[in-house]
Amino acid sequence: MLWTIAIVLLLLWLVGLITANTFGGLIYILLVLALVMVVLQLFQRRGHNA
Repeated sequence: MLWTIAIVLLLLWLVGLITANTFGGLIYILLVLALVMVVLQLFQRRGHNA
């Protein structure tokens, strides 16, 4: 589920860069959220393997 959210946020970020409709800093907030989701997913996987 988190991977899906992260991928969607990254795609929205790329669309924002391509169309230049960044709406101020919103597009960078989406990028940060996508990266946080990926990091959380990685930490959750390590927790299950331990």
